[in-house]
Order: sequence, then C-alpha cells, then structure tokens
Amino acid sequence: MLGWLIIGGGIHGAHIAARLIGEAGVLPGRLRILDPGVRLLERWNACSAATGMRHLRSPAVHHLDLDPASLDRFAGTPLRRAPGLFAHPYARPSLAFFNEHCDHVIATYGLAALHVHGRAERIELNRDRVLVRTNEGRTLSAARIVLAMGSSDQPAWPAWAGRGEDPCIRHVFALGFRLAEGMRRKQVIVVGGGISAVQVALWLAVGEGRVHIVCRHAPREHQFDTDPGWLGPKLMRGFQRDRDPERRRALIGEARHRGSMPADVMDALRRAISAGKIQWHRSEVCALRPGSEPLRVRLSSGIRLSADRILLATGFETKRPGGLLVDRLIEDAALPCAACGYPLVDEHLRWHPRVFTTGPLAELELGPAARNIAGARRAADRIVASRPSWV
Repeated sequence: MLGWLIIGGGIHGAHIAARLIGEAGVLPGRLRILDPGVRLLERWNACSAATGMRHLRSPAVHHLDLDPASLDRFAGTPLRRAPGLFAHPYARPSLAFFNEHCDHVIATYGLAALHVHGRAERIELNRDRVLVRTNEGRTLSAARIVLAMGSSDQPAWPAWAGRGEDPCIRHVFALGFRLAEGMRRKQVIVVGGGISAVQVALWLAVGEGRVHIVCRHAPREHQFDTDPGWLGPKLMRGFQRDRDPERRRALIGEARHRGSMPADVMDALRRAISAGKIQWHRSEVCALRPGSEPLRVRLSSGIRLSADRILLATGFETKRPGGLLVDRLIEDAALPCAACGYPLVDEHLRWHPRVFTTGPLAELELGPAARNIAGARRAADRIVASRPSWV
C-alpha cells in the first residue's frame, strides 16, 4: 500500500509531490502520481503553448521547487545569465525558462518515475485505506490521496460555437489544439478579452492576416489576476474569520480580475491596435452562419465580420472539477459541500481524514489565489503542516 497517491500530474500535483518528498520526508517508493498524460505537466505545457505566451504572469518566486529562490538561482548569477529569462516588473520568468526549471525539479525529486499513467474512475474510502480504480483496469491502494485536478479539461464554449463540430471554430484550450504558422496568414476572430485572448491575438498579428478580438468589455489592466494581498494576512485574515461558505464564494468572485491582462501585454495590444494589426470589438457574437466559408458572424453591435478561423479564448468553466469521479465520491462517502458544490475542507485541506485537496477544490479554504502556482505552494504548506495527524 502506498502512503500517498496524488490524482493529477499538473503544477499542483507535481509541487505537492516535491514537497512531500523533499520536506515531509515521504519516501519516493511510497508515493505515486496518477495522471492520463504521457508525461507530467502535459496539460500545463499544452495550454501555455496554445496562447503564444512568452512570459508568465506570476513572479519568479512562484514555481515547483521547495525554496522560493530556486528559480532565481537556476538562472545563474545576474551578470552571467542569458538575456530574456525574466520580464519586468516582478521578475516574471519566460515560459521556456520556467518549463526548463520544472523539468529540473521533476528530475531532482525523481517524479517522472513515480508517474502512473491513467485516469481515476472510482475512489473508494475504506477504514484503513483508499482504493482508486483507473480507466486501465488497475486498482491503487494508498493511506492518503490528494485530489489535484484542475479545470484544464473544462474549456468554456459559448453556446453559439458548438463544441468543436466545425473544424474552423476551435477552443485554444481544447485537447490537441496548437497554434499553427498558417493561421498568421488568415483572417481570424479571437473571442475573449483576457490575457490568453490577447496573447493569441498578438501571436497571430505578427503575420499578414487580420485579427479581430471580440469581447463584451473594454481591455482591462491588472498586473495579477488577484491582488497579491490574498497571498498573505492582509486580505486572508478577514477571509479566514468569515466561516460562511457563501460569503467566501462571493469574496472569491469579487477578488478575481477575470478578463484582464498585465501592463506589458496591454502595451503590446495598444501598439498592435494603433498599427492596424488588431481590431477590438466591444461586443459579443449573436449570430453565426454555420458551414459558411468564410465564417460569417454578426455581432450585437450590428457589425458583421468574416473570418477563416474563430479561436475561442474564453477560459474554463467555473463548475467544480473532477466530473463524475468527484460526484460519485461525494455521494458514496457523504462528503460535505457548500451550496456552490465545492468541498468544505478543514485548515489542512482535508475533505476526509484520508482525502486532501488543492487547486479549485480547496479554494473555499485557500481563497481567490487557490488555482494559481502560488495556490499550489499554499496548499503544500497546509498539507505538509498536517504531518503530525497523518493516520
């Protein structure tokens, strides 16, 4: 029987595995990471590449390793490090460098060897263990599990767009999507107004085509997707004092800067609009002529657009992740949930004595930053701190 089984091999799952091994003293042979990807961080790599991202929004202290200064040290001394590794402000790492550091952390703690390929299909909580059945017919037994599933398999599709039936309408976070050089020669409509939509549009605007962004609001500038105060006592103190889950849910909704972008991305957008490479439409799609070539779209503003491609950068659904797996677990084990359907967990992120959570599933305890890289680090703090009570 394993000591720990982490379900989800993304940023959260990989960081928590590193912390359990490197800080909590869990033997690698007693830990496994269950994930359907060919390699760990597969969905992170696919989703980040799908936007044309050049630098992360997060600062250099948010990464997979234990020591917050690890990424900075990995870059070498300031006088000798390669140019372009970090962007101002807040020393935000380039995507390529961040991913290189992720590979370094995975190698340091031997996490690739702990990866079990497969998807959890059923979780059974017994008195002395947890049994997890996978889609490949295996049953894994562990003393404790961590539910580290995010929302990356839940891209939000507008009702008018279908769900991938038309090959000319793609969601940038759908499985298998990638930006192709040929798209830069097309007329493309990008739907969405946050950092991902604008990064996609900026990548396309390098070419000879024409790019339209369709969004319900004007461009919004915020350096981070939540105020940094949510990472410390400045804002979290009041959140923790308020034990009402509905008020916590409201605070989380109010705190997130959805559909926003940092200053450098906003500056690049303004330059592209001034140069005529991108046109911003403060509107929304109200009609689409299906099967037409080119695609013909009518906006709520009355403007009609034609395009070779429509790319959706509309983020992810806000529903609880985990799908049927988590639905069954709640029903079988009578686990507590708030009215919004999300778990009610304790201060150590335990939903059950043998079930820990992170990411979206822990946000009613961790607050608005729970889904981010910083949230993975906060979750690991709580889980490791629970060590004296491990059963």
